[in-house]
Amino acid sequence: QVQLVESGGGLVQAGGSLRLSCAVSGRTYTTYIMAWFRQGPGKEREFVASIRWFGGNRYYTDSVKGRFTISRDNAKNTLYLQMNTLKPEDTAVYYCAATPSGTLATRTAHTHYDYWGQGTQVTVSS
Repeated sequence: QVQLVESGGGLVQAGGSLRLSCAVSGRTYTTYIMAWFRQGPGKEREFVASIRWFGGNRYYTDSVKGRFTISRDNAKNTLYLQMNTLKPEDTAVYYCAATPSGTLATRTAHTHYDYWGQGTQVTVSS
């Protein structure tokens, strides 16, 4: 199984940056897809970005393209989300997630993911 623990959230002004981290433990296979989701107040959990645990492809939702970058450090067993030019609408609890199979483009619903972290709050003030 896989255990995920997020960190790095906080309060930032609009236009600022944050980097979220997700510590990954347990068994991660070649086919695993790692993702970031977020859930704003009164909203459903939405896909942000994904990357294969082994591999270079990345996939982003349109609203964060050019501002957010997903990456991972296999040696440190850590997934990252670098968030730049933050906007108030980025305010949400951010979750790290993992699924053992599929393609990046087809794994964008939260129901596709089997493993979740506890979430970290990101608040962007205007």
